[in-house]
Amino acid sequence: MYDAAVVGCGVIGRRLADAFAEHDRTALVAACDLDADAAAALAEAHDATAYTDLDAMLAEASPDLVHVGVPPVAHAEVVDAALSAGAHVICEKPIAPTAAEGRELAARAAESDRVTAINFPFRYTPGFRELVDRVAAGKVGDPRRLSLRFRFPKWPRPWQDVEWLEGREQGGPTREVGSHFLFGALELFDDVAVVDATREFGGPEACETSILARLEADGVAGAVDLLTDCVGEQENSLTVEGTDGALALADWRTLVAAPGTDEERVVTDADGETTLTLVGEVVAAMDGADADLVDFETALAVQELVDDLLGIEA
Repeated sequence: MYDAAVVGCGVIGRRLADAFAEHDRTALVAACDLDADAAAALAEAHDATAYTDLDAMLAEASPDLVHVGVPPVAHAEVVDAALSAGAHVICEKPIAPTAAEGRELAARAAESDRVTAINFPFRYTPGFRELVDRVAAGKVGDPRRLSLRFRFPKWPRPWQDVEWLEGREQGGPTREVGSHFLFGALELFDDVAVVDATREFGGPEACETSILARLEADGVAGAVDLLTDCVGEQENSLTVEGTDGALALADWRTLVAAPGTDEERVVTDADGETTLTLVGEVVAAMDGADADLVDFETALAVQELVDDLLGIEA
């Protein structure tokens, strides 16, 4: 049995805590957050110990595995502390606020003998995995277009009560949501690049409200179309159009075959399924077995695309 700890007791931290409790090889022993009430609530729900001090948690609870669910600006500090304490690490995306910081963090992970992974659920999402398999099998013919589309009538989303998501330093929908779909693009194509981008921001320190960008993916033309503070329903999708058909992943989990026609097939996963799969893969790696994990280098490649979309200079 591996003892696990959660650092950052927000929505994602609670999700990982539930997965640690459900997996038969892990047990949640500690919950750490600067908000004492948040740490106490999560710890009480899982019969764990609450902490507001990271160093005290690492020293006293001595977890084998730490989930890093704090805001991106604190990823490096928490990951480094956990690795230095001898713990294995699951870190949330984005790897860091910028690729420059992500590069340092990836180097830190590479020099460690601990298991490190980034939580990109598309690695395990059934609908997305089937999309990848179908494209690779030629079900859409030769790919001709890659499209990533996002609409957020309100940002941050109503359930996200955290101010940092509104700021340009580490927040915004491109980092928070777009990075998942950019990861998806990198799963589909070997080489993805931002050709050019136009962007609008909500203010000098505010995050982006609009991005229109051209991509190139293995010679295939692509686009990113993102808009916030708009009318209509929330939307996120990745679409591959080819000479013989099209496939789209919509609303995180739904694979739509031949979008826009009557020939549609939907593939979904159960709530929490991908998180539990992630924990299982990390446990396998901790046991010394082969495991399917998203490494820090892959997350860095995603962050480089995010930087290009946001106009952050290397």
